[in-house]
Amino acid sequence: MKKDFFNNNDNLSAVQAQYEAQKIAFAPIIFQVARTMRDLGILEILSKNKNGLSYDELVQMTNLTEYGIQVLCETALSSNIISYKNEKVYLTKIGFFINSDEMTNTNMNYNHHVNYQGLFYLEESIKNSKAEGLKVFGEWKTIYPALSTLPEKTKKSWFEFDHLYSDSGFTKAIEILKKQNPKSILDIGGNTGKFALQFAKENPKVNITIMDLSQQIKLAIQNIYEKNITNISTYEGNVLLKETKIPKGFDIIWMSQFLDCFKNEQIISILEKIRNTMDDNAQVCIMEPFWDRQNNETAAYCVINTSPYFTAMANGYSKMFKYTDFEKLITKSGFKVVELIDNIGLCQTIIRCKKNK
Repeated sequence: MKKDFFNNNDNLSAVQAQYEAQKIAFAPIIFQVARTMRDLGILEILSKNKNGLSYDELVQMTNLTEYGIQVLCETALSSNIISYKNEKVYLTKIGFFINSDEMTNTNMNYNHHVNYQGLFYLEESIKNSKAEGLKVFGEWKTIYPALSTLPEKTKKSWFEFDHLYSDSGFTKAIEILKKQNPKSILDIGGNTGKFALQFAKENPKVNITIMDLSQQIKLAIQNIYEKNITNISTYEGNVLLKETKIPKGFDIIWMSQFLDCFKNEQIISILEKIRNTMDDNAQVCIMEPFWDRQNNETAAYCVINTSPYFTAMANGYSKMFKYTDFEKLITKSGFKVVELIDNIGLCQTIIRCKKNK
């Protein structure tokens, strides 16, 4: 299902290309105007007044100044968020999605609360292979130990973004794992336990163990306790540390949006460590959003543009993968792909792997 996205992207006249370049140059301003109009309720008001509103009417309905309304609306007009006809403002289809679409809103909140300030340091992050932008929130090497202590809006936006793209695939992923008839599953990088909780509730005879950093395990334990689930256990450990042991005896080792948090050599090291501890009949199941296996260019665009977050905010060295690149890492780690399943949720692919004996 590999697709060639973003082809023929240089078939523009010089004038068209210059205009597109200006859109990029002013993109931070457009973004903040769109977000501000959404958060101030202007887009919502326009969505309910399909016959259009004058500036004066918008002033009265928002309690904002005419100056503020005009500044926002003129930039929104230039970026096709609104249209302006006969002295009235109308919401466009683009404006509708900015106001009402769950994916658009989740992406916007994530980029505003998590990434916006830190991306100022993207250049330094590229040069230093370090998440230099993370310092806007505190002094950590990576974002993962900091997740539970980030500012509330930042934490909320991070988890909503993460869960939107991963949770949408959980139901189908559970069906796929269940068909393998496992008695036990190790969920490495299980985070706060959302996948494990859903799987355990639907499959009470299967034991599932969450393995993650101590901060995430604490949150997972709390969630397990609140849901009163008895077939989930936890295992605290950092898979990158040499002294960390991978628990043995599991039928499936499951990793959902986990390996994209590491650089290539770390991924190989993690997979080799798993291979050396797993039974010969066990399998590794990996769920990741590969940008070259998406259904459409919109999905590919969203996936591929998550990579700068990893560079500036998460760790400085990981990214979203092309499947063709990721498959090479699987092979180098001593595994073979036995099945590749696309169209999992919004954007996921599941890879089933076994030892390459």
